[in-house]
Amino acid sequence: MQGSARRRPFPAAAPGSPPPAGPLYPGRHGAVKAEDTFKTSPFHLDLWFYFTLQNWVLDFGRPIAMIILPLEWFPLNKPSAGDYFHMAYNVITPFLLLKLIERSPKTLPRSMVYVSIITFVMGASIHLVGDSVNHRLIFSGYQHHLSVRENPIIRNLKPETLIDSFELLYYYDEYLGHSMWYIPFFLILFIYFTGCFTPVAEQSRMPVAAVLLMGPSSLYYWYLVTEGQIFILYIFTFFAMMALVMHQKRKGLVLDSNGLFLFYSFIIALLLIAGWVVWLWNDKILRKKYPGVIYIPEPWAFYTLHMSNLHAAKE
Repeated sequence: MQGSARRRPFPAAAPGSPPPAGPLYPGRHGAVKAEDTFKTSPFHLDLWFYFTLQNWVLDFGRPIAMIILPLEWFPLNKPSAGDYFHMAYNVITPFLLLKLIERSPKTLPRSMVYVSIITFVMGASIHLVGDSVNHRLIFSGYQHHLSVRENPIIRNLKPETLIDSFELLYYYDEYLGHSMWYIPFFLILFIYFTGCFTPVAEQSRMPVAAVLLMGPSSLYYWYLVTEGQIFILYIFTFFAMMALVMHQKRKGLVLDSNGLFLFYSFIIALLLIAGWVVWLWNDKILRKKYPGVIYIPEPWAFYTLHMSNLHAAKE
């Protein structure tokens, strides 16, 4: 009797009832692979539109809002309008990235996604503080096309240890903050990209709305790479995408509309970066700030060097 009790089979599930959770039903825990299902994923116009819009308004528009809005509204010892834009960006962007991951037809590694989102928020928050102070220094005469120690308002500080503090602030802004912000950002995009393949060739075309949205999306990636000084990270991500496309093509899989939108946006952004570098190739002052083999000037360094002087001359 005891032996037969140990060999007692599981009771049969009632018709129409959901399967019990457990190792015999891995689908309940997201273990089903995309290769087993090949679900169709339509173009996510709403998410891509909101993603591009908030990138332009909350990221690119941050310093513009700070410069345009009257200084009396946001004193130098208080957060600027750009800081509030940055705070909104730090909340909305990870939310949109998570929603994008949720719509992937492929089951993606959740732990990696969560860690990437947490690191992204931390890095963007570090950048918020450093970028806020650095951009507020513009009103005191700080010039972004010069290094910290070469700036007239910095090199005359006493005691000289204060200069080290400003260099530490610049490090948090331009290096640590950017690394913890952009590495998980592109990692999440690549993780999502791995699920953008389909065996149906008819699904490998973009709707008209996607083609129209590709322009502002590509232009934002140009700004992100040039201002963030993350060309190496960007080009490695692009090469990984291209290698994945070639690998999946051997299996008979092609990119769906979302994958095409992301892949073509990266290609156009790369062409824009190349044009930007060629245009400023002979700028001796920017060459001095950006030495080395990879020469990609920051748009705001170009602004403080050329455009701000032009505005001052007109006034």
